[in-house]
Amino acid sequence: MWSFRAWRRRRILARSPYTTQHWHSVRARLPILDGLSEAEEQRLFQRAVLFLHHKHLTALPGVVLDDTDRLTLAAQAELPLLHLADLDWYQGFHEIVLYPDDFVSPQRHRDAAGVEHEWDDERSGEAWHQGPVILAWPGVQSSGGWDAYNLVIHELAHKLDMLNGDANGLPPLHRDMRIDAWAQAMQQAYDQMNAELDADSEAQTAIDPYAAENPAEFFAVTSEYFFTAPDLLQQAFPAVYAQLAAFYRQDPLARLQGLQQNHPAYRDTTNG
Repeated sequence: MWSFRAWRRRRILARSPYTTQHWHSVRARLPILDGLSEAEEQRLFQRAVLFLHHKHLTALPGVVLDDTDRLTLAAQAELPLLHLADLDWYQGFHEIVLYPDDFVSPQRHRDAAGVEHEWDDERSGEAWHQGPVILAWPGVQSSGGWDAYNLVIHELAHKLDMLNGDANGLPPLHRDMRIDAWAQAMQQAYDQMNAELDADSEAQTAIDPYAAENPAEFFAVTSEYFFTAPDLLQQAFPAVYAQLAAFYRQDPLARLQGLQQNHPAYRDTTNG
Protein backbone atom coordinates (compact mmCIF):
# COMPACT_ATOMS: atom_id res chain seq x y z
CA MET A 1 0.00 0.00 0.00
CA TRP A 2 1.32 3.42 -0.98
CA SER A 3 2.35 5.63 1.93
CA PHE A 4 2.97 9.36 1.68
CA ARG A 5 5.25 9.18 4.70
CA ALA A 6 7.38 6.41 3.15
CA TRP A 7 7.47 8.28 -0.19
CA ARG A 8 8.59 11.48 1.55
CA ARG A 9 11.26 9.57 3.47
CA ARG A 10 12.65 8.05 0.25
CA ARG A 11 12.61 11.47 -1.40
CA ILE A 12 14.57 13.07 1.47
CA LEU A 13 17.16 10.31 1.41
CA ALA A 14 17.52 10.44 -2.37
CA ARG A 15 18.16 14.20 -2.27
CA SER A 16 20.50 14.07 0.72
CA PRO A 17 23.91 15.74 0.39
CA TYR A 18 25.40 13.12 2.70
CA THR A 19 27.34 10.31 1.03
CA THR A 20 28.84 6.99 2.03
CA GLN A 21 32.19 8.77 2.15
CA HIS A 22 30.80 11.09 4.82
CA TRP A 23 29.58 8.02 6.70
CA HIS A 24 33.03 6.38 6.55
CA SER A 25 34.46 9.53 8.13
CA VAL A 26 31.77 9.43 10.82
CA ARG A 27 32.54 5.80 11.59
CA ALA A 28 36.21 6.65 12.13
CA ARG A 29 35.17 9.22 14.75
CA LEU A 30 32.68 7.05 16.64
CA PRO A 31 34.05 3.83 18.16
CA ILE A 32 30.71 3.33 19.96
CA LEU A 33 29.28 2.28 16.60
CA ASP A 34 31.79 -0.58 16.29
CA GLY A 35 30.13 -3.97 16.18
CA LEU A 36 26.90 -2.82 14.58
CA SER A 37 25.73 -5.03 11.74
CA GLU A 38 25.71 -3.78 8.17
CA ALA A 39 21.92 -3.47 8.31
CA GLU A 40 22.10 -1.52 11.57
CA GLU A 41 24.69 0.85 10.13
CA GLN A 42 22.57 1.46 7.06
CA ARG A 43 19.52 2.17 9.23
CA LEU A 44 21.52 4.49 11.47
CA PHE A 45 22.94 6.37 8.48
CA GLN A 46 19.46 6.91 7.07
CA ARG A 47 18.02 7.98 10.41
CA ALA A 48 20.89 10.43 10.92
CA VAL A 49 20.19 11.97 7.50
CA LEU A 50 16.49 12.28 8.35
CA PHE A 51 17.38 13.81 11.73
CA LEU A 52 19.38 16.53 9.98
CA HIS A 53 16.49 17.18 7.61
CA HIS A 54 14.03 17.71 10.46
CA LYS A 55 16.27 19.42 13.05
CA HIS A 56 18.14 22.67 12.56
CA LEU A 57 21.72 22.93 13.83
CA THR A 58 22.55 26.51 14.81
CA ALA A 59 26.28 27.10 15.17
CA LEU A 60 27.09 30.23 17.18
CA PRO A 61 30.17 32.32 16.34
CA GLY A 62 33.27 30.25 17.06
CA VAL A 63 31.71 26.97 15.86
CA VAL A 64 32.33 25.91 12.26
CA LEU A 65 30.56 22.77 11.05
CA ASP A 66 31.13 20.71 7.95
CA ASP A 67 28.90 17.91 6.67
CA THR A 68 30.86 15.24 8.53
CA ASP A 69 30.49 17.18 11.80
CA ARG A 70 26.74 17.40 11.31
CA LEU A 71 26.39 13.74 10.45
CA THR A 72 28.56 12.72 13.40
CA LEU A 73 26.31 14.59 15.81
CA ALA A 74 23.18 13.16 14.20
CA ALA A 75 24.47 9.59 14.35
CA GLN A 76 24.97 9.89 18.10
CA ALA A 77 21.52 11.41 18.48
CA GLU A 78 19.93 8.53 16.60
CA LEU A 79 21.90 5.67 18.15
CA PRO A 80 19.53 5.36 21.15
CA LEU A 81 16.56 5.17 18.74
CA LEU A 82 18.14 2.62 16.41
CA HIS A 83 15.83 -0.25 17.41
CA LEU A 84 12.78 1.80 18.35
CA ALA A 85 9.78 2.23 16.10
CA ASP A 86 9.77 5.47 14.11
CA LEU A 87 7.37 7.35 16.39
CA ASP A 88 8.90 10.84 16.38
CA TRP A 89 10.67 10.29 19.68
CA TYR A 90 12.38 13.65 19.36
CA GLN A 91 9.19 15.63 18.99
CA GLY A 92 8.92 18.90 20.87
CA PHE A 93 12.11 20.49 19.61
CA HIS A 94 13.37 21.58 16.23
CA GLU A 95 16.75 23.10 16.95
CA ILE A 96 20.14 22.22 18.43
CA VAL A 97 22.20 25.26 19.37
CA LEU A 98 25.97 24.76 19.45
CA TYR A 99 28.06 27.00 21.69
CA PRO A 100 31.83 27.36 21.19
CA ASP A 101 32.45 26.50 24.87
CA ASP A 102 30.69 25.80 28.15
CA PHE A 103 28.04 28.41 28.90
CA VAL A 104 26.44 30.01 31.96
CA SER A 105 22.81 29.05 32.57
CA PRO A 106 20.67 30.94 35.12
CA GLN A 107 19.06 28.45 37.53
CA ARG A 108 16.12 28.81 39.90
CA HIS A 109 14.93 26.39 42.58
CA ARG A 110 12.27 26.60 45.29
CA ASP A 111 13.18 24.53 48.36
CA ALA A 112 10.86 22.65 50.70
CA ALA A 113 10.46 25.74 52.89
CA GLY A 114 9.26 27.78 49.94
CA VAL A 115 12.45 29.81 49.66
CA GLU A 116 13.49 30.52 46.09
CA HIS A 117 17.18 30.26 45.21
CA GLU A 118 18.80 31.69 42.08
CA TRP A 119 22.33 31.10 40.79
CA ASP A 120 24.39 30.86 37.62
CA ASP A 121 25.56 27.39 36.63
CA GLU A 122 28.26 26.63 34.06
CA ARG A 123 27.13 23.83 31.77
CA SER A 124 28.18 21.96 28.66
CA GLY A 125 24.63 20.99 27.71
CA GLU A 126 21.02 21.76 28.43
CA ALA A 127 17.64 20.55 27.24
CA TRP A 128 14.49 22.59 27.76
CA HIS A 129 10.94 21.27 27.71
CA GLN A 130 9.40 22.32 24.39
CA GLY A 131 12.62 24.21 23.66
CA PRO A 132 15.96 23.70 21.92
CA VAL A 133 18.82 21.46 22.94
CA ILE A 134 21.99 23.40 23.75
CA LEU A 135 25.39 21.74 23.41
CA ALA A 136 28.93 23.00 23.90
CA TRP A 137 30.82 22.02 20.77
CA PRO A 138 33.97 20.81 22.63
CA GLY A 139 31.75 18.37 24.53
CA VAL A 140 30.31 17.06 21.28
CA GLN A 141 33.79 16.66 19.85
CA SER A 142 34.86 14.70 22.94
CA SER A 143 31.95 12.28 22.59
CA GLY A 144 31.86 9.03 20.64
CA GLY A 145 34.16 6.64 22.48
CA TRP A 146 33.70 3.85 25.02
CA ASP A 147 34.68 6.20 27.83
CA ALA A 148 31.53 6.83 29.87
CA TYR A 149 30.89 10.22 28.29
CA ASN A 150 28.56 11.36 25.55
CA LEU A 151 27.07 14.83 25.70
CA VAL A 152 24.70 14.25 22.79
CA ILE A 153 23.17 11.08 24.23
CA HIS A 154 22.94 12.65 27.69
CA GLU A 155 20.99 15.73 26.60
CA LEU A 156 18.72 13.87 24.20
CA ALA A 157 17.91 11.37 26.94
CA HIS A 158 16.41 14.35 28.74
CA LYS A 159 14.24 14.96 25.67
CA LEU A 160 13.00 11.36 25.80
CA ASP A 161 12.30 11.82 29.50
CA MET A 162 10.27 14.96 28.75
CA LEU A 163 7.85 13.13 26.47
CA ASN A 164 5.74 12.50 29.57
CA GLY A 165 5.99 16.12 30.70
CA ASP A 166 8.69 17.50 32.97
CA ALA A 167 11.87 15.43 33.18
CA ASN A 168 11.54 13.02 36.11
CA GLY A 169 13.47 9.92 35.10
CA LEU A 170 10.45 8.11 33.63
CA PRO A 171 10.26 8.20 29.83
CA PRO A 172 7.24 6.63 28.11
CA LEU A 173 7.79 2.89 28.53
CA HIS A 174 6.86 0.19 26.04
CA ARG A 175 3.73 -1.86 26.61
CA ASP A 176 5.72 -4.92 27.60
CA MET A 177 7.55 -3.00 30.35
CA ARG A 178 6.25 -2.56 33.90
CA ILE A 179 6.45 0.85 35.55
CA ASP A 180 6.92 -0.72 38.99
CA ALA A 181 9.93 -2.75 37.79
CA TRP A 182 11.45 0.36 36.21
CA ALA A 183 10.84 2.46 39.32
CA GLN A 184 12.26 -0.16 41.67
CA ALA A 185 15.47 -0.62 39.67
CA MET A 186 16.06 3.10 39.20
CA GLN A 187 15.10 4.17 42.72
CA GLN A 188 17.23 1.54 44.46
CA ALA A 189 20.32 2.49 42.46
CA TYR A 190 19.63 6.20 42.88
CA ASP A 191 19.17 5.81 46.63
CA GLN A 192 22.36 3.73 46.86
CA MET A 193 24.37 6.45 45.16
CA ASN A 194 22.91 9.15 47.37
CA ALA A 195 23.62 7.12 50.50
CA GLU A 196 27.25 6.75 49.44
CA LEU A 197 27.60 10.46 48.80
CA ASP A 198 25.78 11.41 52.00
CA ALA A 199 28.28 9.31 53.93
CA ASP A 200 31.25 10.73 52.02
CA SER A 201 30.82 13.59 49.56
CA GLU A 202 34.13 12.59 47.94
CA ALA A 203 33.17 8.94 47.52
CA GLN A 204 34.32 7.22 44.33
CA THR A 205 30.93 6.15 43.06
CA ALA A 206 30.59 3.42 40.44
CA ILE A 207 29.27 5.91 37.90
CA ASP A 208 29.45 9.69 37.60
CA PRO A 209 28.15 11.18 40.88
CA TYR A 210 26.15 13.71 38.86
CA ALA A 211 23.66 10.88 38.42
CA ALA A 212 22.67 11.39 42.07
CA GLU A 213 21.60 14.99 41.41
CA ASN A 214 17.98 14.03 40.72
CA PRO A 215 16.03 11.22 38.99
CA ALA A 216 16.14 13.03 35.63
CA GLU A 217 19.93 13.24 35.73
CA PHE A 218 20.11 9.62 36.87
CA PHE A 219 18.25 8.54 33.74
CA ALA A 220 20.41 10.74 31.50
CA VAL A 221 23.72 9.62 33.03
CA THR A 222 22.80 5.94 33.03
CA SER A 223 21.66 6.24 29.40
CA GLU A 224 25.05 7.78 28.64
CA TYR A 225 26.81 4.86 30.37
CA PHE A 226 24.51 2.33 28.71
CA PHE A 227 25.89 3.28 25.29
CA THR A 228 29.46 4.28 26.21
CA ALA A 229 30.43 2.16 29.24
CA PRO A 230 27.89 -0.68 29.37
CA ASP A 231 30.27 -2.94 31.29
CA LEU A 232 30.60 -0.41 34.13
CA LEU A 233 26.85 0.18 34.30
CA GLN A 234 25.95 -3.50 34.24
CA GLN A 235 28.52 -4.29 36.93
CA ALA A 236 27.34 -1.47 39.18
CA PHE A 237 23.57 -1.64 38.61
CA PRO A 238 22.52 -4.76 36.68
CA ALA A 239 18.81 -4.10 37.20
CA VAL A 240 19.19 -0.59 35.75
CA TYR A 241 21.08 -2.00 32.76
CA ALA A 242 18.28 -4.53 32.19
CA GLN A 243 15.60 -1.82 32.25
CA LEU A 244 17.52 0.37 29.81
CA ALA A 245 18.09 -2.62 27.51
CA ALA A 246 14.34 -3.20 27.52
CA PHE A 247 13.63 0.48 26.85
CA TYR A 248 16.22 1.07 24.11
CA ARG A 249 15.81 -2.46 22.66
CA GLN A 250 19.60 -2.81 22.48
CA ASP A 251 22.42 -4.65 24.26
CA PRO A 252 25.61 -2.59 23.91
CA LEU A 253 27.37 -4.78 26.48
CA ALA A 254 27.01 -7.85 24.26
CA ARG A 255 28.31 -5.79 21.35
CA LEU A 256 31.30 -4.55 23.35
CA GLN A 257 32.08 -8.05 24.64
CA GLY A 258 31.93 -9.38 21.09
CA LEU A 259 34.46 -6.75 20.05
CA GLN A 260 36.73 -7.59 22.98
CA GLN A 261 36.65 -11.26 21.99
CA ASN A 262 37.01 -10.89 18.24
CA HIS A 263 38.52 -7.52 17.36
CA PRO A 264 42.29 -7.11 17.77
CA ALA A 265 42.00 -3.46 18.79
CA TYR A 266 39.63 -4.35 21.63
CA ARG A 267 41.37 -7.40 23.09
CA ASP A 268 42.51 -7.04 26.68
CA THR A 269 40.73 -3.70 26.99
CA THR A 270 37.94 -3.02 29.44
CA ASN A 271 36.62 0.02 31.27
CA GLY A 272 37.39 -1.66 34.55
